[in-house]
Amino acid sequence: MRSFSNLWFWIALAVFWSSASHWVLGVPWDMVLRAKRVGAQAEIDLQDMVRINTNRILYIARVSGLWLLALACFVLTGLAVLGWFYAVEFAQAVFLLMFPMSFVGAMSISTANRIQVEEATGELLRKRLGRHRFWVQFVGMISIFVTSLWGMYQNFQISPLG
Repeated sequence: MRSFSNLWFWIALAVFWSSASHWVLGVPWDMVLRAKRVGAQAEIDLQDMVRINTNRILYIARVSGLWLLALACFVLTGLAVLGWFYAVEFAQAVFLLMFPMSFVGAMSISTANRIQVEEATGELLRKRLGRHRFWVQFVGMISIFVTSLWGMYQNFQISPLG
């Protein structure tokens, strides 16, 4: 259960944030680039995928958003208490994965709402998706930095060299 000294945790962290950065509102980033480069049918496909995913995200947020928020707060609080009050390293590791992802979820709902309200298409749609991807990458970069600092601190505390 030593998460921060386990190579698999760091691989999972990298895959986690790489996937979050690649899938922008459930749309693969290469699809956005192809729509920009090729246009025509690729642009229509992108708009359809974004419309489907924004409708899905906003429907879930409207129907069960309050329950999901309550559940997320409960789980994150439980992980934080287990991790830092009871010193369970596994809970710390999971918290450091999930807490920043809650910000990404909130940003996804906000971006989906903005795209739907503006009825964004074409260049504006690609701009919104690009801006959302930038902020997801920014949150990921800060998250990886904080997680690595905390992980190094934990490893130094437990090491035999003390």
